Amino acid sequence: MNARTAPHAEPLLVDAETVVRSARTVIATEAAAIRALEQRVDANFVDACQRILACKGRVVVSGMGKSGHIARKIAATLASTGTPSFFVHPGEASHGDLGMIQPDDILLAISYSGETDELLFILPAVKRQGIALISVTGNPRSSLAKQADVNLDANVACEACPHGLAPTASTTAALVMGDALAVALLEARGFTSDDFARSHPAGSLGRRLLLRISDVMHAGDDVPRVPPGASLSEALVEMTRKRLGMTAVVDGDDRLLGVFTDGDLRRALDDDGIDLRNATVAGLMTRGPKTIGSDKLAGEAAQLMEKHGINALLVTDARGCVVGALNIHDLLRARVV
Repeated sequence: MNARTAPHAEPLLVDAETVVRSARTVIATEAAAIRALEQRVDANFVDACQRILACKGRVVVSGMGKSGHIARKIAATLASTGTPSFFVHPGEASHGDLGMIQPDDILLAISYSGETDELLFILPAVKRQGIALISVTGNPRSSLAKQADVNLDANVACEACPHGLAPTASTTAALVMGDALAVALLEARGFTSDDFARSHPAGSLGRRLLLRISDVMHAGDDVPRVPPGASLSEALVEMTRKRLGMTAVVDGDDRLLGVFTDGDLRRALDDDGIDLRNATVAGLMTRGPKTIGSDKLAGEAAQLMEKHGINALLVTDARGCVVGALNIHDLLRARVV
């Protein structure tokens, strides 16, 4: 057994300068590969976008090995940004999965060499169905590129691997070309943040973009409210019962006059000039409090609270009547923040 792999071998010591230099070289090499792609966003790229936009089916993305991993990610990015897409393994395609590809689809094939046997093997069957082929290769003279209707050139000067063997810069370039396609198509379709949220309902981004104030606020009898003539003790009882750290102060028609919070209570206790036994909440409340509409996004409430350093908000309608209330804990439970 090699001493380097023996279970009880001494761990190798890392030379900090060497590993930092190596890492920086990799980053610089891959960054240069990405910069070189800019000049290759040309008529072929436009043609690829036009074909995908005109496609009545799905974009089927395929690749083998490391290119297969990149293909999976590109398919996922396309699908989440408005372009129906999925991944097909080229090896499995020749054993039945070709049935997943329909005549209205487009095949996006990724192979740096352009000579991947598994991809080339399925091309005749794909072509017989009249399916358009877009390839992403590092060799525009390769077999795959020559058979493609459109080839996107993702050639790199060198791999980041010091032996020039492990796909590193080449896979990064293919991934970036796929991202460029996805975003260009997103903008061409007019795909909005709301559209994005609808395909990401379980994620934190989806919650911020889909959840409305009406989904998380307290309503009806759960909203703390007192009239302006209420005593301090009455306001405190209402705050304690409703557990939001505040109470709305409203008139007989439920129109908002002000808010009384824990902060207002502390300020009142620190003010020796206030007769707390005889004071009414109207004299202690904060007038013109920050409010929000029930149709607004829950994420907007979080931003409003953060901006003004407050922990709760009252929800009002167009007439200024209180219809709900929420605090930071409601947003935390909804995982908006």
